[in-house]
Amino acid sequence: MTTLWQGQEGLPLIFMALMGLAMLLYVVLDGFDLGVGLLMGVAPEPHKDRMVASIGPFWDANETWLVLGVGLLLVAFPKAQGLILSSLYVPVVLMLLGLMLRGVAFDFRVKVQAQWKPLWNFAFSAGSLLAALSQGWMLGRYITGFGQGWGYDLFAALIALSLSAAYLLLGAGWLLMKTDGALQVLAQRWAKWAWPAVVLGLGLVSVATPWISPTVRERWFALPELIALLPIPLVSALALLALRANLNSRRVLDKLCWLPFALMVLVMVMAFFGLAYSLYPYVLIDRMTVWQAAAAPKSLQFLLVGALITVPVILAYTVFAYRVFWGKSKESLSYG
Repeated sequence: MTTLWQGQEGLPLIFMALMGLAMLLYVVLDGFDLGVGLLMGVAPEPHKDRMVASIGPFWDANETWLVLGVGLLLVAFPKAQGLILSSLYVPVVLMLLGLMLRGVAFDFRVKVQAQWKPLWNFAFSAGSLLAALSQGWMLGRYITGFGQGWGYDLFAALIALSLSAAYLLLGAGWLLMKTDGALQVLAQRWAKWAWPAVVLGLGLVSVATPWISPTVRERWFALPELIALLPIPLVSALALLALRANLNSRRVLDKLCWLPFALMVLVMVMAFFGLAYSLYPYVLIDRMTVWQAAAAPKSLQFLLVGALITVPVILAYTVFAYRVFWGKSKESLSYG
């Protein structure tokens, strides 16, 4: 364990918390528009314009949180960023290609001639799938500390599929909340299809993670920690059961249209807290703590000033954008 800096022990933890907040907000906010992109691959052509309209004012700004999270890793934990990003070089490139393909397709689909529009719709969906799978693979490799062997690769593939399923359910919940009519009924059906995959994925990940990581196993199954941690899986299970029950209710197409999305966000927040507990105090599990990876104290003090200005501004803009464009979406990108 590295020697702690006198009076500066909390700075790395502050930046770790900010980085975690940025990544959580990215997964939730960009997660739903990635989910909508994935659903466009199976949606009837007449509904695709409205699906895109439902995420139009938000999807690009949602990626700001990814930029912030990676930026904090680069400047606050320079000793870890080289190791992490070099180990994830291929999936990072694939994720960026997917995000770029989404961006290009989003603009081109509204400008090309009618016969080319299905091609760009497919490109938007393909870019969403590539980005979602890449993010899940990166998360799986990161959790295991980039361990080598087929078991670690299989675990990363499981996380990739599970995260994509979670994005699907989140996207369907968003469409339930932001649309009406035939598309809203379709979103209800899509959510029912995605729910078993999410439950299965979370169950398998919950079993596989302590099996593949001795550190996680010790933390979750030691007493009295086990009792204190029980609310995380219990709240997640109850939220998923409530979500499924709500999908069977007619009110999900009316007054409770917001509930599936809110419950899925709650599940993802619980998963985040579980992951944070499993990893702390490591930036890279079993290999590098937050203090070992952090920049010099004076650098962190300087960076903290910028972070205390930047993060509230991004939060305020995010809240403002969602407030302005709240309501049911129309194909013309109007909201009411």
